[in-house]
Amino acid sequence: MQPVISIRDVLLCHDKGFRLSIDNLDLLQGQIYALTGPNGSGKSTLLRIMALLSLPQKGKVTFAGGIMDLTEQRKRVTLVEQSPYLFQGTVSENLQYGLKLRGVEKEEQSRRIKLMLSIVGLEGFERRMAKELSGGEIQRVALARALVFKPDLLLLDEPTANIDSNSLQAFEALLSKLTRYGVTVVFSTHDLSQSDRLGAELLQIENGHLINRPNGAQDDNDANKWRNSHG
Repeated sequence: MQPVISIRDVLLCHDKGFRLSIDNLDLLQGQIYALTGPNGSGKSTLLRIMALLSLPQKGKVTFAGGIMDLTEQRKRVTLVEQSPYLFQGTVSENLQYGLKLRGVEKEEQSRRIKLMLSIVGLEGFERRMAKELSGGEIQRVALARALVFKPDLLLLDEPTANIDSNSLQAFEALLSKLTRYGVTVVFSTHDLSQSDRLGAELLQIENGHLINRPNGAQDDNDANKWRNSHG
């Protein structure tokens, strides 16, 4: 089975002396991975490399299908930051912005927005103002905004760090549901128990090095539904 993303002999060095070195990492379709490690270990740096937002000095990051064009590759992956920023205006306007930039037709925009808000449990929130949302709702809107691009790989940097305990269980249930559609999810966390609750494979990083390798199998029962739902 061809991995969604493969990392080979990647090296990235920061000016402050930090060095991220990943020899070999493959992530499979429809899996969820928990990226763990102490502060400063390289979790956010690795996520940005996977998102093709930070380019390594050495090595290669490749996606399934052998697409080499960087712009096209970036369309396959979306990163949601720890404290996502929402634009002023409505929830719908936040989700529309990127779709407009990509030239998605208005009718298709509305269809995707409605579908993604339903998936994240925010049906009927299209006209809600962003400034009125709770922390948990902001995370869900940011997730829906990422999903409208139908990414193969969804990256989340500490997605539950800023939401209250009442929202935590629902958000974790949402993350586990995404893999049914063939989306590969990688989220960073300091809470090791989250990987158990979500059935996630652990990616442990220390001092810029992975200290384990994932070994999961793919289950793509609903992957075709996910693709078909996006037209």
